[in-house]
Amino acid sequence: MRIALAQFTAGTDPAANLELVLEQIGRAATAGARLVVFPEAMSCSFARPRIEAAEPLDGPWANAVRQAAVDAGVTVIVGLFTPGRNGKVRNTLLVAGPDLDAHYDKLHLFDAYGYLESEQIEPGNAVVTVAVDGVVCGLSTCYDVRFPELYKQLAAAGAQLIVVPASWAPGERKVEQWRSLAVARALDATCFIVAVDQAEPPSDPDPLPGARRPTGVGHSLVVDPLGEILLELDAEPRLAVIDLDLDAVRTARAALPVLANSRFTTELGRPDRA
Repeated sequence: MRIALAQFTAGTDPAANLELVLEQIGRAATAGARLVVFPEAMSCSFARPRIEAAEPLDGPWANAVRQAAVDAGVTVIVGLFTPGRNGKVRNTLLVAGPDLDAHYDKLHLFDAYGYLESEQIEPGNAVVTVAVDGVVCGLSTCYDVRFPELYKQLAAAGAQLIVVPASWAPGERKVEQWRSLAVARALDATCFIVAVDQAEPPSDPDPLPGARRPTGVGHSLVVDPLGEILLELDAEPRLAVIDLDLDAVRTARAALPVLANSRFTTELGRPDRA
């Protein structure tokens, strides 16, 4: 399977972000990609209150992505905010393609390092896999990568590849954590991990006091089922394409049957399959 990683920075204008997403879908399709993975929060960055940019899954932003995916003949995974309850939103991944329409709401909210994502966002309640060209793909978002039980559950549901769209906050050793966590989750699940972060935002020479900026450190990466990093980008905006041999999952699980050997079970239940 040929996969495109679209590492770009979202701004606070959903219309401008949509233009960027549609452009990169076209570029990825021209490059022969079958799956195009964008970061979390591509409809609007975390620099703007989420409720201001939230749109339903049948709204104009999502519908434009759907149409572009159908027109290009590819499957697209992209992050947006959708309305929730009680003035909150959901941090959602839209999955759209010629024969596929699904979504995933982020399970684990980033209440860490002094930040409370849960103040504006409510968590999802379902583990989700989708089938892309016969390949079972698991869905996860950003902070989810710190929870190995999710990745084992996705693998148990048949996932051969797990995507991790992110808007990874910078900080001390955060790039190293991002890289290490992606490798660890590949080994936990004996899956390919395709982790796509927002590019590092451009510097602001005159920031407003207290203003939030888009978050991202770049370094999107692809890890194989035995933990080898096959691709890692730098911090700059970039569209990258890689071919994955999915037979490597079967080979890895035969050599390292950690899923079959595990004596533990999870309590998340059977994942939804679209």
